[in-house]
Amino acid sequence: MEVKEPITDYQTLDINGSYTYLDYMRWQFSERLELIRGKIFPMSPGPNVRHQRVLGNLHLIIGPLYKHKKCNVFIAPFDVRLPIPSAKKDTTVVQPDLCIICNPQKIDEQGCDGTPDLIVEILSPGNSKHDTATKFDLYEESGVKEYWMIDPVDKLILIYSLVNGKFIGHKPFTIGQQLISPLFAEINFSVDELFEDLD
Repeated sequence: MEVKEPITDYQTLDINGSYTYLDYMRWQFSERLELIRGKIFPMSPGPNVRHQRVLGNLHLIIGPLYKHKKCNVFIAPFDVRLPIPSAKKDTTVVQPDLCIICNPQKIDEQGCDGTPDLIVEILSPGNSKHDTATKFDLYEESGVKEYWMIDPVDKLILIYSLVNGKFIGHKPFTIGQQLISPLFAEINFSVDELFEDLD
């Protein structure tokens, strides 16, 4: 893939323009951006401590389960190029907080080229609408089999499974409960463990 000179000034972009993954590869900004159906979506400022503690705990819980296994676990920043049937090819790049990819052919030097099996987003103040609406629809359309939204403030985990092309919600998991993934039976842990050290 031929990559042209990098673009380092975010202000030079047309926020209403339409871009592709090739354009995205030229961007070298301090700001974190995602590309959704060709449109630029600035990500929220750097994650806060609560967000990072939950992500760290989650990776410590899930990561060892897949060591030397077929499925791979990745945490942000990690580019996922999603195939979206209703959008032009190579116009959607997201950075989920955590994802599991069981098809090694989807993994290349740039990240994931295809749909992960499981995606986790940790909700951040001021950016929850992006994860609960925009990304929900995006992940559903692209065929993500299981989508988690984690709320570190209310200590709540919402899990959606893809059934006949639509996300179906499960009963929320919270403190005092044991979480078992509907798709990955080996993901089985105490919710308390995920949210420890938050108070």
